Order: sequence, then C-alpha cells, then structure tokens
Amino acid sequence: MSKIAIIVENLSKIYRLGEIGTGTISHDLQRWWTMKVRGNEDPFLKIGEANDRANKGTSNIVYSLKDINFEIEQGDAVGIIGRNGAGKSTLLKLLSRVTSPTTGKIKVKGRVASLLEVGTGFHPELTGRENIYLNGAILGMRKKEISRKLDEIIDFSGVERYVDTPVKRYSSGMYVRLAFAVAAHLESEILIVDEVLAVGDAEFQKKCLGKMGEVSKGEGRTILFVSHNMAAVKTLCQKGIVLEHGGTKFIGNSTEAVSYYLKGDSETQNKKTFGAAYNKDEFALNCISLNNAHQTNDDPLTENSEIELLTEITIKDNEPERYHITYHLYNEMGEPMFSFSNYGLQVLKQGLNKLTCIFPASFFQSGSYYLSLYVVQDKRKAIFTEKDIMSFTIVDGGRGLGEYMGREPGNIRPMFKWKIDNI
Repeated sequence: MSKIAIIVENLSKIYRLGEIGTGTISHDLQRWWTMKVRGNEDPFLKIGEANDRANKGTSNIVYSLKDINFEIEQGDAVGIIGRNGAGKSTLLKLLSRVTSPTTGKIKVKGRVASLLEVGTGFHPELTGRENIYLNGAILGMRKKEISRKLDEIIDFSGVERYVDTPVKRYSSGMYVRLAFAVAAHLESEILIVDEVLAVGDAEFQKKCLGKMGEVSKGEGRTILFVSHNMAAVKTLCQKGIVLEHGGTKFIGNSTEAVSYYLKGDSETQNKKTFGAAYNKDEFALNCISLNNAHQTNDDPLTENSEIELLTEITIKDNEPERYHITYHLYNEMGEPMFSFSNYGLQVLKQGLNKLTCIFPASFFQSGSYYLSLYVVQDKRKAIFTEKDIMSFTIVDGGRGLGEYMGREPGNIRPMFKWKIDNI
C-alpha cells in the first residue's frame, strides 16, 4: 500500500496589499486576541478576496491560496501549473515551511529539499563548497553523509572551477546549477522545485529534468515541480494540480491537467469567436479555431499530428473575387516566422466562407505562437488588420524521458524530402 508523503487540509493564506501587518495597531491587537488567545480563525478572512491580479477589487486583503486540499503519495512526481499569480510559489513556500499558513494544516513525512528561487538557502559570503555543507546541515545530514556526495554534486553542477569562490560572485546560471545539484543529490525524501531551471541553459535544463526523473522513478523520492513548460510537466510528472486565483481547479493525471490548463476558463484557447466589433461593411469575421486532425478544439494541440486552422468569414460585397486573407505567424518572443495566404488558391465568395489551412504533422515545435490577420482587397490593400488576433500553444507529442526533452533549434521542424545515392 502506498504511503502518503504530503497531506494538505483546508489550506489558506491571506496577504494584505501594500503594507505589512493589518495597517493599524488596533487591528493587529484584534487579530492577536482572536487567534492566539481565543483560538478562533483570523477575523480578516471574511473580507478577503480572490487573488485576481488583473482586476482591482474592493478589499486590500487577498487570498493567495484558499481552501486547498490534496494528498501526495510517496514517490509521486506532481506538476503544479497555473498562470502567473495563481498561488504556485506560495504553495511551495508553505510546504517548505518558509512561511506559515493562515488557516489549515500541512502534514509532511520526511525531509524536504527546496529550490524556490535562485540562491535559496545559500549564504553569499560562503564558497560553493561551504554552501553545500550548509545546505546539508539544514536538511539534518551529518558531515560524513555530505562528504560522500560532495564530488558527485560538484561534477553535476559543472562549476568545479569556482567551487571555492564565494557564491556572491556567481552568475545566476551558476547559482542555480549548484543549488539544484545540492537539492537533488542530498538525501531528502521530498524535492520541491519552482520555476528556476529556466535560468539555466538548454543543456542544463535537460540534465536537471533527467535527474528529477531518476530521483522520482529510480529512488522513490517525491517531487513537486512548478513549471510553465508543459512538455516537461507531461513527461516528468504522473500527476498534476492546476491552480487558479488561489484555488485548485483540477487534480488528476498530468496529461489531463495540462489539457485542462490549456483550455482556459471560458472559451478554449484554440477557438475565438468575434462579435459586432468585427462586423464591417465589406465582411464579418465570425470565428478562428485550431485543432489536431480528427480532434476538436477542446483538445490540446500536439506537435506530432496535423493541425487544422479554420477561419470563418462572411463576405458581403458583390465582388467577392477582390478579397483574400493573409496571416502572419509569430513565435513567443514576438519574432516573425512566416506569412501565409489563400491568395491565388481559393476565391472568397459572397456569403459564409470556411477556409481550412492544414499544417503537416511535426511541422511546429512545442511552444506558444501568435497570429496576426489581414483582410486584403484588390490584391495589395489591407482593409482590416489586427495584431495578435489569436494565440495558441502546442505541446510536446510525447517523448521518452531519456530523449532530449527541450526544443530543437528554431520554431518549426519541416520534414524535407531526401535523396541518397549509394555509389
């Protein structure tokens, strides 16, 4: 029977915006009297609001986390995903005992090694070698245990030349290399990793993800992994937790969690419908959607299947031959990749037109992409332009843990024809 490593019950954490404390001595005294003396819950909980960073609320008390409940079994690798501000880092800080919950309980069985941000647990004036011993001591390990792992940690980190230099002189990449090497190799039962691996280069990210898979599946240690790299979450983790505005929206296997996250709140990320603002004299833009072949736009887009881009547009003019649409495709850095159009291939007729553009399987690498739309009249004159009218995310199609888990160079991966002459 599996053992439970972490139990979280009715966990909540509130913060006051803008100031430390409640703002007044009387409110601080009220909180102390209610919670410490009378043993009741925080009196300011009832005026707390969900942590929606995009909208201004009426209260300056917000729930960073609210009523979180879950259990994690020993040896599980769990991906915690959500948008910026969803509460992921706060949850990991609570599990690491960096801060304490406002309400609720956390039960953790075993020693916890945390990598929450670059330099967590390191003293800047100490050398890399001294910080390895410091971190081990914090985890409750004896000096002999740390010494036994020392060479392995230094070799994995790749900073051997600087290991006797104070870490305040390290770059952020060197910092995170050593910090991860310490957290992964010292004998803790639970490893908690926040989105810090992105600081490292591609080679080191691959190395870290491979090590976490080894730690979880080979050594039976529990991993909590926060990342915006959905391909890494799907490959590394068996389970997933989706957080939104401080609450749990989904708990299940990692593939389902990633799919749920990519759908978004209301209208799926892979479909966008347009209202009156896009109803012009010449045309009306109705809908843009994407889906893998033989799937719906509710399903996540994967890189190893054909992708269909559907555009629905109604032409009102009596001379439909004069119109066509052009898309410009950009990567997540805002760099233009290429443009594509139906010009010269298909005539837009008066009435509703449904145009489907099919991208071949394995054409895109996993990542986020943005489309800009142009409705063109008389071959060269754009009568409508909108930048970033549609965004979509493509996830990894599924690769073994031993294979390269990052992206190949570039954003697309076309399959060219090859000819080989053996002489």
